[in-house]
Amino acid sequence: MNKLLLLILLLPVVGMAQTSRNANPDGIVGMYRVDHAGQHSKVKVFKTKNGTYSAMCVYLKDSINPKTGKLYLDIKNPDKSLRNTPCNRIIIFQGMKYNDKKQRWEGGKIYDPTRGIRANCACQFETDSKLSIRGSIMGIGETVTWCLLD
Repeated sequence: MNKLLLLILLLPVVGMAQTSRNANPDGIVGMYRVDHAGQHSKVKVFKTKNGTYSAMCVYLKDSINPKTGKLYLDIKNPDKSLRNTPCNRIIIFQGMKYNDKKQRWEGGKIYDPTRGIRANCACQFETDSKLSIRGSIMGIGETVTWCLLD
């Protein structure tokens, strides 16, 4: 009987431990390791002055173009004015707002520089160290997991 009571008391704590970052609007802020489309990078998520959240690539493995000896540029960006952005300065998502009722971040746009595609975005933590990010266009999408480093 005591073991059952202990299990009942601990169950909510275990559940909260896996999603406590989802309950905090600033829980998304931090540095992440991203492995996507054969690229290995680090992305920094930060809160902007207007209260939304953005993410910027700050590191890309194999970021130097061997032909030029310079950083790769964002040449696939649909916005021509951003095509000279170095690969370690690309904004990955922006305009994300915290939805208190759903305990997730949504309403922003995510950008995939490997394909030059922008999509609607929503994200939430699977665990306190794994952020699940869903990008979709017209209901068709892809989910990627980022691993929190700090």
